Amino acid sequence: MARITYIEYNGTRHEVDVANGMTVMEGARDNGIPGIEADCGGACACSTCHVYVDPTWVDRLPPKEDMEEDMLDFAYEPNPDRSRLTCQIKVTDALDGLVVQMPEKQI
Repeated sequence: MARITYIEYNGTRHEVDVANGMTVMEGARDNGIPGIEADCGGACACSTCHVYVDPTWVDRLPPKEDMEEDMLDFAYEPNPDRSRLTCQIKVTDALDGLVVQMPEKQI
């Protein structure tokens, strides 16, 4: 299990425990965290679960696969270094303390 902090665009923080094997997107969805819409349900077929990973965590996450890179092209104001799709980040104990920030909107 990992404690993940989701920060809304307005600065509101949500700290939740997410079970190993789930995705960061599922953790947000299951805990009613606003700002992550996840329209495709986690199939990496949209960009509505886009977040900016805290800079201290960027190098600690698994690298983006090609499909995620392609979908990030459709995200609102993607940052080449910090943007990730939360549906593509599997939760493990190693993610305990992860901090992600939501963009102003999802498209």
